[in-house]
Amino acid sequence: MVYLRLRPRVPPTLPRASPPTVFRTFTPRTLLPFNGLNNTPVYLAVRGQVFDVSPGRNFYGPGGPYANFAGRDASRGLACGSFDEEMLTKDLDGPLDTLEGLGEEELEALRGWEERFSEKYLVVGKLVPVGSEEAKGAE
Repeated sequence: MVYLRLRPRVPPTLPRASPPTVFRTFTPRTLLPFNGLNNTPVYLAVRGQVFDVSPGRNFYGPGGPYANFAGRDASRGLACGSFDEEMLTKDLDGPLDTLEGLGEEELEALRGWEERFSEKYLVVGKLVPVGSEEAKGAE
């Protein structure tokens, strides 16, 4: 009798699960569409790891202060603390940025960014150069 009186009227429902994250291999060209335009996810790469920064869309998506990094390898720009276009690799079919020429201070800053992204965002893939054996599945 007590149960009938105290039981919930509407059966409880579980919250909807997030769609599964699939780890993918990206080239600079296949990463580019993930820039947040047209409701696409916002991805960016840091030292070869591709992060889903969609939860930070206000920062990394269209109109955000880091928007030029969306869909791109942000490593050099983050290391140098620069949001300029010249920090981005121009040739999407060329080699990946080796980060040559960066000093120890800049590399330390980059490690800090990488750690921050690892704590806050999901790694959804890796960035590989066009033409590499790994890139065959990404193109």
